[in-house]
Amino acid sequence: MITVEKALSEIKKHSNLQHKRVQSVPLNEALGAVLADTIYAPIPLPSFRQSAMDGYAIRCHDKKTYKVVGEIKAGDPFEFELNPGEALRIFTGAGVPDSANAIVIQELVDRDHETISAQKAPTMGQHIRKTGEQIKKDDIVFEQGTQLNPPALGILQSLGFTKVKILLPPKVAVIITGNELEKTGKPLQKGKIYESNSLVLKTVLQQMGIINGIVEQVEDDLKATQSAIEKALNQSHLVLISGGISVGDFDFVGQALEQIGVEKLFYKVKQKPGKPLFFGKHKQTLLFALPGNPASTLNCFYVFVYPLLQALMGRSFNGLLRIKYPLADDFENTTDRALFLKAKIQNDVVTPLTGQASSMIKAFAMANALVYIPLSKKKFKKGEKVETLILPHGN
Repeated sequence: MITVEKALSEIKKHSNLQHKRVQSVPLNEALGAVLADTIYAPIPLPSFRQSAMDGYAIRCHDKKTYKVVGEIKAGDPFEFELNPGEALRIFTGAGVPDSANAIVIQELVDRDHETISAQKAPTMGQHIRKTGEQIKKDDIVFEQGTQLNPPALGILQSLGFTKVKILLPPKVAVIITGNELEKTGKPLQKGKIYESNSLVLKTVLQQMGIINGIVEQVEDDLKATQSAIEKALNQSHLVLISGGISVGDFDFVGQALEQIGVEKLFYKVKQKPGKPLFFGKHKQTLLFALPGNPASTLNCFYVFVYPLLQALMGRSFNGLLRIKYPLADDFENTTDRALFLKAKIQNDVVTPLTGQASSMIKAFAMANALVYIPLSKKKFKKGEKVETLILPHGN
């Protein structure tokens, strides 16, 4: 059994195992995707001097009065040659002629027919957006690995891009095991439970932009389990197995993995929930065997699978955002394992919720964070700060 920290370190070592797949897509299909290449600016932004305000473009002289000799709207040509003491009516976003050296805003101007009078002396260059003020030509716009959000897509379109090369998300297969599991929509027999882990895993993957995986449910049978795993290994970059990894008489996942030749990188983590966690690889495919209890499955996904998927998608191996929050009450860890506690951040303090058992998932639905209690410390006082992982589905 290894610690949480050693398990994460081992996973990170194998996070570059996959060959990245690249595809060129239109910008309107790239939201949330990760850039495959660093992007350089083909033009400056803005590409010409622009007015930052509605007002008057002037060529300064030693008086406050100026003669208005024309008008420029956004999108108009701006081939004007101003003499000292001349002005152009101008609007926000319009091009500023090279001969103009300041903009005076309309609220600070008195106009009488074709003459304006500035209420105070203008400053050279005021209210003029310089060429390349935001981005210069050939500057790096976004580094490889940047995740594209709406403003990023807007910048790329402003620079004239219509397509962008992105990293395709990895193919992830989900295998659910257990004779006790029944599909919803069927009458529930005694001794059976409705299966939910497939939906939980499928939707947390969808939150990350991964919708290309296969989901298969198998009974507790060695041959069927082995066949499902071999199929998933051949079709996927990452395989997630839920259940069947413990040491019961009908837990066949471990035997199947051994017969297939999956290399064990670690098995069992000194944590609660989720001790019976397996991580391995087979050729170029990585594999997690997750404990079957719902809260354990989801906890292991967020703590261990999430950062690996980030790396496989071209992002940094960071995992969930971690922030130190003060505890709402005293807490003592009475176990010999590190703890991940479903918790609620509210009013700048964090409170562990009731219902922490590995079979209980309702607390996850109510939580917006996980409190991490490491092995190195047993007791925490009210107000003491603890490491808190922010859940992406937080309420």
